[in-house]
Amino acid sequence: MTPTEVDKINAMNDRDIGSSDAPGSRVLLVDDQPIVAEAIRRMLADEADIDFHYCQDPSNAIKMAAEYQPTVILQDMVMPDIDGFVLLRFFHSTPGTRTIPVIVLSTKDDPAVKSEAFELEASDYLVKLPDRVELIARIRAHSRSYMAQKERDEAFKALRVLKKELEQKNAELYRLSSQDGLTGIGNRRRFDEFLESEWRRAIRESSPLSLILIDIDHFKPFNDNYGHQSGDECLQRVAQALARGVRRPSDLVARYGGEEFAVILPNTATEGAQKLAEALRVEVEALAVSHEHSSTADCVTISMGVASTIPLTGMAAPELTKMADQALYRAKEAGRNRFCVWRLEKDAVTAYDKEEERLSRVLADGPASPF
Repeated sequence: MTPTEVDKINAMNDRDIGSSDAPGSRVLLVDDQPIVAEAIRRMLADEADIDFHYCQDPSNAIKMAAEYQPTVILQDMVMPDIDGFVLLRFFHSTPGTRTIPVIVLSTKDDPAVKSEAFELEASDYLVKLPDRVELIARIRAHSRSYMAQKERDEAFKALRVLKKELEQKNAELYRLSSQDGLTGIGNRRRFDEFLESEWRRAIRESSPLSLILIDIDHFKPFNDNYGHQSGDECLQRVAQALARGVRRPSDLVARYGGEEFAVILPNTATEGAQKLAEALRVEVEALAVSHEHSSTADCVTISMGVASTIPLTGMAAPELTKMADQALYRAKEAGRNRFCVWRLEKDAVTAYDKEEERLSRVLADGPASPF
């Protein structure tokens, strides 16, 4: 049969697949014998819900299947140039055709051939030429199964997309609910959750945990004299400076409340917390935000309370906050623009001051400074 005759067989059964009345089943026959194609075409000709397409050259079968998108493939097992089992492997190894059911057509009712065909994931096996009623019934059954599976796959795919979008939106919602609206750093909720989480981790791992509580010195007179907008800008700049100074991804900078901030440092002992506290003090002072109403300096400064411990079972996270708060109080009492360190094991507080003489005077009765 010439290519024109093959096209004629296809044209006699071509329908507008994209139209609203498109058939429910699309059948692609791969067989080198046009007489078989014509016989099957006639079997299906009166079935309005079945569209028939014919491929005589098995080397074009994969390409034609990808273009035509059949719901069932009828495939001969004995063809020139290509073995039917090889073509079956190709159908089930090609992404565009691997899920399409393949009904094998064979001249042999041989159990061994059937077994090998089913091993290669053939969906069905018919001896040609099959009975018309049986052929139509099998085509419709496999098409329904294929379309149902395709719809399920598409539904699951859409569900996965929706799930991913929901996860992204939930993550964004959580980020927004955990972020301070003014400064962009973590808020008090984020601080509480993170501290509790890291406290439990430190108990499990017997690792040190440090907390730095930070207060902007004389912020009320700053706000009262420069205005609330300038006060907000001051909070933002201080928050940004603190965020720049805390470089480890495992650490957290958060707004504790008002003009107070906090830094949580997992797996960090006293010495490391002290070094960071001093670096943050310098970072904020370097902003050189004018503060003519401060009795501590002519620019905005911060005071800090540092507390470190290795939590034990039975201890609670608020204990660390209480220690840092007491150290912060001592830093303010000692003159501000400094940090004080709570030493749990000695039930004492040590303070840092950039001026050695003042430090010695403040800590005359306490343990020596580590700096």
